[in-house]
Amino acid sequence: MASAASSLTIASSFSEPRTQIHSSKRSNLPLQYSIPYKAVTRSRTRKLGLVVSSVSAPNVELRTGPDDLISTLLSKVANSDGGVTLSAEQHKEVAQVAGELQKYCVKEPVKNPLIFGDWEVVYCSRPTSPGGGYRSVIGRLFFKTKEMVQAIDAPDIVRNRVSINAFGFLDGDVSLTGKLKALDSEWVQVIFEPPEIKVGSLEFKYGFESEVKLRITYVDEKLRLGLGSKGSLFVFRRRQ
Repeated sequence: MASAASSLTIASSFSEPRTQIHSSKRSNLPLQYSIPYKAVTRSRTRKLGLVVSSVSAPNVELRTGPDDLISTLLSKVANSDGGVTLSAEQHKEVAQVAGELQKYCVKEPVKNPLIFGDWEVVYCSRPTSPGGGYRSVIGRLFFKTKEMVQAIDAPDIVRNRVSINAFGFLDGDVSLTGKLKALDSEWVQVIFEPPEIKVGSLEFKYGFESEVKLRITYVDEKLRLGLGSKGSLFVFRRRQ
């Protein structure tokens, strides 16, 4: 999606029309008829041109369809650590593009088989929504996120995994396994088992069950959008 700003300058010249009409009968004086017309002077034309040329079209980003919107959306969230490094204004821009894209969503996305597969979480408007405390301000000081993945397996299994590097030298994974339940044609509920963590040779579960609700606002072969019950916007890109 490219910005276009254009200005229009009007420069016109006019000649004064004049028509002569002669009667069929002889007359001592020719019958002359003039069409009154007020010519536009050059100085006036210049002023008009200056005024019109100062008016510019608004800076509008032209988009022609979902493919263009997807490209724009992915470019806005690229290299942002899942949205962490974006400013408040940039988050608004992401939300605006996502809002336009959801107009192209298929009917009853929950029932569409396109939701199944492996998805990479490339953006979330709230950093702690995927990954919990590991993605908080303090958590990011000790744990670097390498990858965030969500796998949805038919008919109703969801697996979330966040790959991390702990303290700069230990690689690990935090994973959740849950069961998906359709609430209606757009909303789903997932009840997750306690999280499981693997760091080095250590592997253990901790915590309690958790529950999330998510509205699927767009899905196709490339991209999926989700809106959490608390307002978090997720952008998932299908893994190849």
